[in-house]
Amino acid sequence: MTAADTGRPRPPRTRPTPRTGFRGAVGRMGAALGQWLRRPLTSLHLILGVFGLLTLFGLVMVLSASAVESYTADGSSYSVFTRQLIFCVPGLILFWVGLRVPPRTLRAVAPAALMAGVVALIAVLLVGQERGGSRGWFVLGPISIQPSEAVKVALTLWGAHVLVARRAVMHRWKYALSPVVPVTVVLLTLLVLQPDLGGAVTLGMVLVALLFYAGAPMRLMLALTGGAVAGAIVLALTASYRLDRINAFLSPGGDPLSGDYQARQALYSLADGGLFGVGLGQGRAKWSYLPNAHNDFIFAIIGEELGFIGAFAVLALFATLAYTGLRIAARNTDPWLKLVVATSTTWLVAQAAINICYVVGLLPVTGLQLPLISSGGTSLVVTMFVFGTLANAARHEPEAIAALKQHGQGRVARMLRLPMPTPYRAPATRRPVQRGRVR
Repeated sequence: MTAADTGRPRPPRTRPTPRTGFRGAVGRMGAALGQWLRRPLTSLHLILGVFGLLTLFGLVMVLSASAVESYTADGSSYSVFTRQLIFCVPGLILFWVGLRVPPRTLRAVAPAALMAGVVALIAVLLVGQERGGSRGWFVLGPISIQPSEAVKVALTLWGAHVLVARRAVMHRWKYALSPVVPVTVVLLTLLVLQPDLGGAVTLGMVLVALLFYAGAPMRLMLALTGGAVAGAIVLALTASYRLDRINAFLSPGGDPLSGDYQARQALYSLADGGLFGVGLGQGRAKWSYLPNAHNDFIFAIIGEELGFIGAFAVLALFATLAYTGLRIAARNTDPWLKLVVATSTTWLVAQAAINICYVVGLLPVTGLQLPLISSGGTSLVVTMFVFGTLANAARHEPEAIAALKQHGQGRVARMLRLPMPTPYRAPATRRPVQRGRVR
């Protein structure tokens, strides 16, 4: 029964009043952000944005953090920055390769890449050059190459190739362990012989991430974690400089010239930065106060010169990388690509987290670099290739493939000669042959 039937006056129509003020603005921004995140190419745009910002920010900070040391050693404030800029050229080429090569081809070359990595780690022990107490570099004139950086990518590609083929039996320890764990132990042994503790830690993170995302049993993960902790303790007790770092972390405030000198100077730098920093290029820690200012401890220079705002921007970029990488892995249908993307994202973000944590005093110093920001040619080139692979996986999301086929790839993709991504097709399963009695 309506209001006209009962004779009652119909209430006047009222329009919903739009939200105004701060809450309304936040609501509209949230709605716009949610709508943008639902677009099919958002993952690609996010990963490209993080890659570009981290690369440019890293070049600026390397120039600022290395100017004093470069001038003292080479007579020019741009020597370290120039080397970093030169390594960007092969890095961008490998980024394009990772972006362009089809995932099926990357998977096919994974075993050969791992074999080449093992040969390189053996060769560097025989003919490599020692730097900082570690024999881990091939030196070709002014260029030095660290093969342990590339081995992390090779293990990721090959490990995902093996574990995906066994994902139906990953609950059985025999198939979860072999052959990925024994091969990783061989690689870790070669790294310890250099010795390269930072590379060994990163390689261990790759192994744990591979097994975790492949669905290995939790008891196996706990057993491997316990073994890794035991191995780290043994390594710490077998080298005096590692033991000094552990003692300095557990008992800070001792001798200023002891193992906590770098960590203490890093904290001084962060304290001087405050909220907005002392200004880009105006930091004092790089004036021979903080060793490795442009490498392992570049985050301290960021905090000193750009303050909490600059440090928070770095954290926000790596948090965006974590979200985007896991988003790409979740939205893909290729199981190998899902495992590669999730593992690569995990070890990149975990490496950044460890670097930042030991700079701020939450972990003992391990010598890991801040990806795309710390100076280091091989690390830069390898990380750029990984970002190219992540962008390639973003283009292979089913919704992204449909959008690219419907609207075209765009001018930049055509200029880079990127092939049209193809949908994933699961391999045909063979039916078991039923043997019967021949009559």
